[in-house]
Amino acid sequence: MRASLTTDEWRSDDTDALFDAILSLTDRDDAERFFRDLCTLRELEEMTARWAVVRLLTKGIPYRQIHDETGVSTATITRINQWLQHGTGGYSRILQRLGLAEEAS
Repeated sequence: MRASLTTDEWRSDDTDALFDAILSLTDRDDAERFFRDLCTLRELEEMTARWAVVRLLTKGIPYRQIHDETGVSTATITRINQWLQHGTGGYSRILQRLGLAEEAS
């Protein structure tokens, strides 16, 4: 098993290629098709649930209620909130673009 990666060790030519592919998507249909081919249904469910957690956290919903609504463990909700509050700013940037940032805590 591979040791945990530090903050920047996950970057590679392959991650660059993946992000370039994502940036080339032109609409929701492209995104749906690409991510459905790229990911298992379980992976899509997990990403969808994590994004739901982010949106619920920005509304100030308590962890227990988020767990009840999404099925995501409170430990994962805590990790997502840590990234939301102290991560690279990716969540905040997208929330702002979607007009949801004013709700963010």
